[in-house]
Amino acid sequence: MAPLTIELPAQEDQTEFNLRRWSQITADTELGRELARIEGRIETDRHGYIIMSPPAAFRHGSYQFAIAQLLHELLANGRTVTECPLSTADGVRAADVAWISHTKLERIGEDVCLREAPEICVEILSPDNTRREMAEKKALYFAAGAEEIWFCDQEGWMTFYVGSDSAGEKASQTCPSFPPEVQLTSG
Repeated sequence: MAPLTIELPAQEDQTEFNLRRWSQITADTELGRELARIEGRIETDRHGYIIMSPPAAFRHGSYQFAIAQLLHELLANGRTVTECPLSTADGVRAADVAWISHTKLERIGEDVCLREAPEICVEILSPDNTRREMAEKKALYFAAGAEEIWFCDQEGWMTFYVGSDSAGEKASQTCPSFPPEVQLTSG
């Protein structure tokens, strides 16, 4: 069977659609209120269809918090967020953790979802994540303007991608003091 190639829309065109659709989904309407009651992650595909995932495992959330806390402490000139909705060429995705500089945030503004990816987007890997899925997400984030994509494996080991051509580095360029392994504390 021949491989299937899907051509995604231009980022700018998709962003305008994503902003309109995400506004509908998050509005104070019956749909928005119903979705707000659902526990888990909600994203969209490039057609605006809702993609729902169950809540992440406890350990996943622990790494999410620890990484966000470290980024907040180590990078003072920006904002750290979790479950950050951002527009991609394949719909609205939510980075587990993101760091965006004050400069970029002032330029793009705070909309219902970010028009461009933050400088750093972090994904905490789950047992069900496939290499292909994570490669696609990494490509989408870089195409949306991310400078670095970080993956945290299930043991807390970090891999830093510092450009779309990166094969995975041991350290971040934006935050070189970020540790190569995230330790979960009991306190």
